[in-house]
Amino acid sequence: MDPESRAVTERLRQEAGATPEFERLRSTQDLDALARVLTEPERPLWAREMAAVRLGNARDARAFETLVLLLNHREPDRCAAAAGALARLGDPRTARAAAALATNELRVAYALHPVRLLTALRAPESAPALITTLERRLAKPHDPYWRVALACVEGLGSLGDPRAAHVLKAACAHPRLMAAAAGALERVRPA
Repeated sequence: MDPESRAVTERLRQEAGATPEFERLRSTQDLDALARVLTEPERPLWAREMAAVRLGNARDARAFETLVLLLNHREPDRCAAAAGALARLGDPRTARAAAALATNELRVAYALHPVRLLTALRAPESAPALITTLERRLAKPHDPYWRVALACVEGLGSLGDPRAAHVLKAACAHPRLMAAAAGALERVRPA
């Protein structure tokens, strides 16, 4: 088990109270049983997350909708676990969903993990969504979501898309973004 999966498992074990149900979900190899957990009524959130993450890691598309919901959750640990599982899932709908979440101004407080996922996916939707999200953050003086803006700057630098040059230049004027934006700008300039 990789360190990320181990951390998710331990967090969910604490949440579940190490119940027999937790151990069953943790150890089962029956993907159909895991998929049923996603739709059965009255299942606790920890059980749905465990099933969705395990299915995502197994590249089972039945996890997609639940993982997208978790990617937009108010708890950062759930978002991070969902982002990791979505990246491994390899579903072609993932980039579009992450772009919709990253650019949703009503949910900007939860956009950090969708932004990071878009960077990891390197999909056609990635750079345009990060550019849009960063432009919106820069347009608001004293925006409280500077970590989202910083993740956009870092993501755009990693993607190296020249379309981001204008917004990265603008980000250079913001003290919290200045150093990262200057470095990212060097990586997006055409050769």
